[in-house]
Formats: sequence, C-alpha cells, structure tokens
Amino acid sequence: MNSFEKVNPQELTIRPAMEQDTSILLSLIKELAVFEKLADKVINSEEAIRETLFGPKAYAEAEIAYWENEPVGMVLFFHNYSTFLGKPGLYIEDLFVREKFRGKGVGKALFLECVRLARERKCGRMEWVVLDWNPAREFYEKMGAYPLTDWVIYRMDEKTLENIGLQPR
Repeated sequence: MNSFEKVNPQELTIRPAMEQDTSILLSLIKELAVFEKLADKVINSEEAIRETLFGPKAYAEAEIAYWENEPVGMVLFFHNYSTFLGKPGLYIEDLFVREKFRGKGVGKALFLECVRLARERKCGRMEWVVLDWNPAREFYEKMGAYPLTDWVIYRMDEKTLENIGLQPR
C-alpha cells in the first residue's frame, strides 16, 4: 500500500451531489476559497447553485465525499470539448477536502472518481488549474499529470463581459 492508499471503504463514500446538498456545496466552496486566500471573491449563493447545477440547464456536476456520513470534500466538474481530438474532456473546476480529513486518501478518491467518469464518458483528456503554491501539485504529478508550460490562461470577468460593445443580433 502506498502513502496515498489510506481510505477505508467503510469510512468513505462518494456520491453525486443532489439539490438537497446545495448548502453543503456552498459551505465547501467557501472553505476552499479560504484555503486559496480568495474568500473575498465568493459571491456564489445557494440559489445560484440550485439554478446552475440542478436547474433545467445544468452547467456542472459535483460529487461529495462523506467520511462516516460527514461531508468532508467535493469535486465540481464539467465537460469541455477538444476540436483536435474530436472528444469531450472533463474539466475539474474545484477539488477540495476539509483540512482535518486531508492525508486520508479522500482527495485521491475524488480525483479517481473523475478519472472513472472521464473513462466511462469516453473523454480524451482531463484538465484543471492549480495555484502555483498549492501542495496538491505534487500529488497530481505522482498520479501522472503534468503542467502545461506553453499555454497561458486568459480570463474576462463579468464586468468586462458587460462592457464589451456588441452589435445587436
């Protein structure tokens, strides 16, 4: 058994998030934001989560990890598409484990659930972004992931999107 294989199946369960998990998801998102030193950036709400994850048009999916029936982590993901591969990809937006449950294999189990789903859904790749100081980078590299060095992430925030002049359709 390697150092990542610490999960006892009787202690850990992972299941898809459901609408009644909205408050759990928001709580985990806020804890993630604190960990990433970005707590002041969270404007998400239970209403937004209900609409965007469980409404008529679901934009993302989530899985929640429970340790002895206590919610301890989550992974939130969605599909993108590779025009080069002609296949969907699975993009991990957030993978988070509460601090006191780190080192027990919960993060690995959530990550491997994404791998399982990506295989099942015939995805050509799985991608995510990690802050450069995040110690999880070592874990990802041990799992065989590698950082891309020739791509730069660009972003337009909501304010920028609103301020771009568009021609009426």
